[in-house]
Amino acid sequence: MDTRNAVVERILELCAARRLPVNALARLSAVPPSTLKNIINGNSQNPGIVTLKLLCDGLGISLTEFFETEVFRSLEQEIK
Repeated sequence: MDTRNAVVERILELCAARRLPVNALARLSAVPPSTLKNIINGNSQNPGIVTLKLLCDGLGISLTEFFETEVFRSLEQEIK
């Protein structure tokens, strides 16, 4: 799994755990719904750290909590 897919998986996992629709997360985090949908649909290949921080704020978690999962710990280096 690459980093972009890991980010998408984590966003969807956190939304599901909170029974929070993606549009509701966009509203809570002050991220335009189109930006969040572009991240989830793969149209945004590199979501910025500021956007991820806003999403974390909307979810009530820190960036550390967002990335503190086995998926991120086990990512392989993408530059070969």
